Amino acid sequence: MEPPTSSRLNSRKRRKDGSGPNGATELDGIPPKMSRHSLGLREPAPFSDEVEIDYSKPYIRVTYEEAMRGTPLDRPVRVYADGIFDLFHSGHARALMQAKNLFPNTYLIVGVCSDELTHNFKGFTVMNENERYDAVQHCRYVDEVVRNAPWTLTPEFLAEHRIDFVAHDDIPYSSAGSDDVYKHIKEAGMFAPTQRTEGISTSDIITRIVRDYDVYVRRNLQRGYTAKELNVSFINEKKYHLQERVDKVKKRVKDVEEKSKEFVQKVEEKSIDLIQKWEEKSREFIGNFLEMFGPEGALKHMLKEGKGRMLQAISPKQSPSSSPTHDRSPSPSFRWPFSTKTPPSSPANRSRNESAVTYDISEDEED
Repeated sequence: MEPPTSSRLNSRKRRKDGSGPNGATELDGIPPKMSRHSLGLREPAPFSDEVEIDYSKPYIRVTYEEAMRGTPLDRPVRVYADGIFDLFHSGHARALMQAKNLFPNTYLIVGVCSDELTHNFKGFTVMNENERYDAVQHCRYVDEVVRNAPWTLTPEFLAEHRIDFVAHDDIPYSSAGSDDVYKHIKEAGMFAPTQRTEGISTSDIITRIVRDYDVYVRRNLQRGYTAKELNVSFINEKKYHLQERVDKVKKRVKDVEEKSKEFVQKVEEKSIDLIQKWEEKSREFIGNFLEMFGPEGALKHMLKEGKGRMLQAISPKQSPSSSPTHDRSPSPSFRWPFSTKTPPSSPANRSRNESAVTYDISEDEED
């Protein structure tokens, strides 16, 4: 039977040769488009004691080749992954995602160890077992959760849960007097390796908290937690409160310094603008002044014109030294009709030329 579409897509991802450092493949950067209702589960994964198993059918493990080819829908490959899962983080989720995507048709069972077992073999946990169970239940890749999982997997446990493969990172895990608690699983050919996510782990998160212990204590004191709840002594409580007040004063001083710097910067910017505007206006004023009062300015030309007009107004016109003489052309001689003599001159001319001029009257005129 052909596996579902999402399983076939996962199969193609696993067949890629080059995988990333955290189990990511080349196709992870461009996830396939899927319908909205298939992007997550609506209910948390059930516990193993709440799931009915049909023991009438015999338990026959599938081989790795059969699992990679794809199994029928009613016979998924049952993969088991276990851990503490304290402070559940993205590294845990990525490991479970890899386990879920090992085969085209995978049913993922996750075992979570109890507080008693964890404290005996590994150490104290931040979250209690119920909180850790609940965190794993709500991971989308998990199909079933085994509470109080065993530290070492026995054949009886594998047969009870009908496990085909065990998924874990292939770094030898030394615990419980063994160099590698998964050694017998690897020898049986049931081990399916996954890869760890670098840079994130429960120990890293706890290290951050321990390193910045004072910061987180002061943070929780501010949020209303009592010193008793934080296991802080009376003297340390007062010390943290004093540090908080000092930090507030420092912050205020810093704010004042920043505001003063901003004010000074604004004043400098405005002063620069004012100076630039003043320079522009002064250049314009000097230019206008020179244009008006300079050596070749408009005022000089105005004064020259005014002086010329004033001189012209107050100085009379000079009379000519000698009036020019006009030579009068002699008037043409006039003859009386039927007379060859010139006509009599005017009285003025007659007075000037009384003796000079004589009139001859011809015989014809007498007639």
